[in-house]
Amino acid sequence: MWPLPALLVWALCWGLFLGLRALDARDWAALLLATAAGAVLSLLSVRRWRRVFIALGFPLSVLASGIAGSIPAWGWLLPLLALFALYPLHTWRDAPMFPTPSGALQGLSRTVWLDGETPRVVDAGCGMGDALRELHTQFPQARLEGLEWSWALRLACALRCKWLRVPARVKRADIWKADWTPYAMVYLFQRPESMPRAVRKAARELRCGAWMASLEFEASDLQPTAVHECADGRKLWLYQAPFKERVA
Repeated sequence: MWPLPALLVWALCWGLFLGLRALDARDWAALLLATAAGAVLSLLSVRRWRRVFIALGFPLSVLASGIAGSIPAWGWLLPLLALFALYPLHTWRDAPMFPTPSGALQGLSRTVWLDGETPRVVDAGCGMGDALRELHTQFPQARLEGLEWSWALRLACALRCKWLRVPARVKRADIWKADWTPYAMVYLFQRPESMPRAVRKAARELRCGAWMASLEFEASDLQPTAVHECADGRKLWLYQAPFKERVA
């Protein structure tokens, strides 16, 4: 129960930090490793604001303590570098860590039919792999793939999806430069500001009959082919190529 997860992570970070100092590690190295550990553990939280709260709690608490004086000024750049390595700055123009809730896609396979024996389905911006795991429950025959720019999240996603019946293939890639042509479905959980860009790319590259699926955020200029009601009340907007413009 919140805020217990945050307190546990901060305690773990402090334990790691003090343990490394006891082993005569440099203060800046202990700070970097403890901050990185807190940032990785923060990804286990579902809510975005909680992730930020958990990730920043330890370095801010060190800054407020007397220990901060023993760390060189440049050492405080290291926690920021660790966070930027986990989630590169330019990707915040898209959707910074919006995980697909567990069970959100239940029943989707009754609405969407994918052509072929092993259709390829991609999560564009797969993060920690929540959507890939949900998609696997609905399309166990599909060849699942994930695209993620952050190398740390890409690694975590690959590990989480390794034990699926058909393991997902996850690679580090820019979703806007990757080719969407081979896919029977492109799954997105973006934000309203980036949806027009996604629509333009999908319209150019998706072959006839392929799907663009957008959780929660509608493509306002398009007529949806279907709308899937998720278990938690959200909507999954489904568009099948070639897209139809919305009639005014």
